[in-house]
Amino acid sequence: MHTVAIIPARGGSKGLKQKNIYPVSGKPLLAWTILQALASTTIERVFVTTDDHAIANVAVEYGAEVIVRPPELSGDKASSESAILHAASVIERDYHIPLDIIVFLQATSPLRKPGDIDRAVELFLQEGADSLISVTRADDLTLWESREGEWKSVNFDYRNRGMRQDRPTQFIENGSIYIFKPETLTAFGNRIGAKLSAYEMEFWQTWEIDTLEEADLIEYYFNKKHLAGQDVNQ
Repeated sequence: MHTVAIIPARGGSKGLKQKNIYPVSGKPLLAWTILQALASTTIERVFVTTDDHAIANVAVEYGAEVIVRPPELSGDKASSESAILHAASVIERDYHIPLDIIVFLQATSPLRKPGDIDRAVELFLQEGADSLISVTRADDLTLWESREGEWKSVNFDYRNRGMRQDRPTQFIENGSIYIFKPETLTAFGNRIGAKLSAYEMEFWQTWEIDTLEEADLIEYYFNKKHLAGQDVNQ
């Protein structure tokens, strides 16, 4: 069974310039996701799809293989799915790898513990799923939104709050790990197919980087949870 990791990492980010290679705990951000993927026992090859030379150089330096993303798939409105479809076709055509499972990892969500990727793949296979997302539990998250100038409670009834523990358990899609079959991506044009599984992670693993403040937060957790100093091959 051929399982590969694909990491989309385009240039031109708006919130934090060159965020995919922004330094976090002594390494470019992208490097952490590459190293985590390389440490996985279930992933055969690690590919980075990018339109940016600096990002490509970092990818090669840390052991990934690079797929050059065409300009039409690199703009702000280009979806990750389109980049992964392109990468998958290149992998099968040029690297002659018949893909069975794609592990899509976001470089901006690097708070993964050793073994997270392998445990997620194991769950995906055990449940016979065609797609998997990583999630974190939102035990006491009360959401509001403004609708036509009026504030409405979204995931609870403010008139009848009840006890927190009596509310339905809800989860946040944390963007760290996505797993799917190539045919799922082709059929649905989406990373999520007909039979979805969810791999639960800890709440501190929710955070991702879009701004400088979030980069500081990620670095804090890298240090607090000893992710930066760990042996990524354990």
